[in-house]
Amino acid sequence: MTFTTIALIAAIATLGLGLGFLFSSTSMLKQWGMQAPDEAKVMSRRNGAIYLGISTILFLARTSMPTTEAIAIGGAVITGLLAITGLFELKGGRVSKGILISTVVETLITIGFLTSLMN
Repeated sequence: MTFTTIALIAAIATLGLGLGFLFSSTSMLKQWGMQAPDEAKVMSRRNGAIYLGISTILFLARTSMPTTEAIAIGGAVITGLLAITGLFELKGGRVSKGILISTVVETLITIGFLTSLMN
């Protein structure tokens, strides 16, 4: 199997996992035979953001795009979605203001990745 083929298959699979964990965390956890308290759902949604970033990296890396650009775009997707989900969880009252440290760091990393693409 070529890298292009496995990267596309993995991109589709991680896209499905990412969307499942991000938008249907309760169902995903129950499929695993787990309870779905808020703490588990918060972490599942954050894992969904990571899966979506990995999917982006794999999808872009299968083409002739330079690897560094694919990683920078995927990294920006991961950290940007993590920051957004962190703020979403804070607004929903499922996490404390302590998550703001993570969201600030994630936002700065996102900006760094996006800035690297402009050079």
